[in-house]
Formats: sequence, structure tokens, C-alpha cells
Amino acid sequence: MSENDFRVVFLDASTFGDVSLESFKEKWDCAVHRLTAPVEVSQRLQGYHVVILNKVVLDKSLLGSPAAKGLKLIAVAATGTDNVDLEAARARGIKVCNVPGYAAQSVAQFTMALILELATRAGRYGELVRSGAWEKSPMYTMFDYPTLELAGKKLGIVGYGNIGRRVAEMAQGFGMEALISARPGSQGPTPKGRLPLDEVLSRADIVSLHCPLTPQTKSLIDGRALALMKSSAFLINTARGALIDAEALIRALREKRLAGAAMDVLTQEPPPADHPIIKAVKELDNLLVTPHCAWTAREARQRLMDEVVENILAFTTGRDRNRVA
Repeated sequence: MSENDFRVVFLDASTFGDVSLESFKEKWDCAVHRLTAPVEVSQRLQGYHVVILNKVVLDKSLLGSPAAKGLKLIAVAATGTDNVDLEAARARGIKVCNVPGYAAQSVAQFTMALILELATRAGRYGELVRSGAWEKSPMYTMFDYPTLELAGKKLGIVGYGNIGRRVAEMAQGFGMEALISARPGSQGPTPKGRLPLDEVLSRADIVSLHCPLTPQTKSLIDGRALALMKSSAFLINTARGALIDAEALIRALREKRLAGAAMDVLTQEPPPADHPIIKAVKELDNLLVTPHCAWTAREARQRLMDEVVENILAFTTGRDRNRVA
């Protein structure tokens, strides 16, 4: 089969926003679906050799079904691959590739924005102006929300990959000291330049999570971990929602055992109205939640699409590129 004979299908192209997909259509017979519901996946896989997806789930039953008989490559348009059953893909000879590092700059700067918002409450103060509160102030300034300087503070980083490293670099520009955690669940002595996770939690003024979701990291920040943190500390999560025990976090925030938290990810996205974090954000002024948008800078999304094209080109010419299975 020549590289031009491969048939390619996008299952959730809307998740890439306004980035052009013309390069895919120029190179291959390419079908584009803006969104694909779980019940539609099987039908839309039929007859295609390459599937591109961001968050659509391909589990064992789907990969083993007749619909996936012709499938040769799963091109994950993301870094995380937890929505694909990699073992099932290997067993059926289907290759899987991802795109590492494409959003490091975007996520790192968004992480810093969340840290700055908790430290300065700039957004909250902007809301006071929009509501007319400043006009009624008896003096030129307002002190409704406490603020603090980042210089001299310790930032604990859990997950020191592309994003964690960029966050550390940016934080140092604000005069912060980075404390790098050893990999959660790792065995043996702590590597040079790293600290045990418990020590990072207890010493840091801000803890930022950048590790993948694995059996070892699920609910990594639970009641015990939160109890180790300073009551004046902030917790940031731009990685995966399930890294945090939501109920334990809400209790810590409500009881002021933690000064604040900012999250760009939840365990279910989009979340239901009764999700504990969504309910809590409506009542707690020390909790900030954004809709999984840290990665969405235009430059990052373009970089992502360019890398997916290169991954598929490599595959269709007999080469492995960014292969994870």
C-alpha cells in the first residue's frame, strides 16, 4: 500500500479548535468528524487505516471488533494515551503514536497564570470593579482579597517532564525556588536533585502537579498528602483530575487547612452539575477551576497538528515516530 492509499479519519476534530486540517486532506483520503459519540465510534472506524483522536476512547472491545479490522495506526493527537487500550492495540498489531511536548509552553504559562491568580487575586479584583464596588470605596484602594509576593517562595513540582521543567524555569524568573519531587511510586534511592514527595509537600508554599495518571499516581494528593502541606500553601493541577482526591481537597479548603487550589482538569470532562468540585467552586472563594484549556494556545494547537501529520507520514513510509505501542 502506498502512502497515498491510506484512508484517515478524524473522530473529534472540534477539540483542535480553528486549526486548519487541509494538510491531511491534501495528503490522504481523509474524513473529518467534528465530534464522535461512543455509540458512533464503531461505525466511523470501518474502512479506515489510520484514526486520529484526542479524547475518544478506544477500548479492548472496540479494537477487537470487526470495525477495527483494517486499522493499522492510532494517531493520538495528545500526549496522554490513557484513552486507548495499548495492550489490546499491541495484541492486534495496531501501532499507536502520540505527540509529546507540543503544549509545554502553553501549559506552563497557564500554570503560572493560575499561581499568579491565587497570589494576586487580579481576576477577583477585576470583578469588584465590574460590579461597581470600587466606585463605592471610601479610599483609593481595596483590600478585599489577600495577596502575596512569589519571590522567595518554594514551588514544589511533581512531574518533571517537558511541562514541569518549563514551569520551574518560569518560576525562577519570579524569584521562586523549585523543589523537584522524585517520581511518585519509584523504588530505590532518591535521585540527585530530587526530594521525596512527602518532603516536597511539607516544604513547598505552592505545589504544582505535572505527572501522568497511572495506578501509582491516582489520588496521589489525598487526605494524608494534604495534611502534610502548609495551611498557607496553594495546590495547582494542570495534569489529570484523578491525581487529586476531590472530597479530601474540598474538606481541606473548607476547613482552611489549605489556602487555595486551582485546577484545569477534573475526573470527568465536561463535568456533571453535581461533580463535587463544580459544586464546591460555587461556594468556596479559595478554589479556582478552569475548563481544561491550559493546552489551547493557538501555537500549541498548530504544533500538535503538524506533529500528527509527521507521525502519520512516518508510519506510511515504514518508520516509527513517537510510537508508544
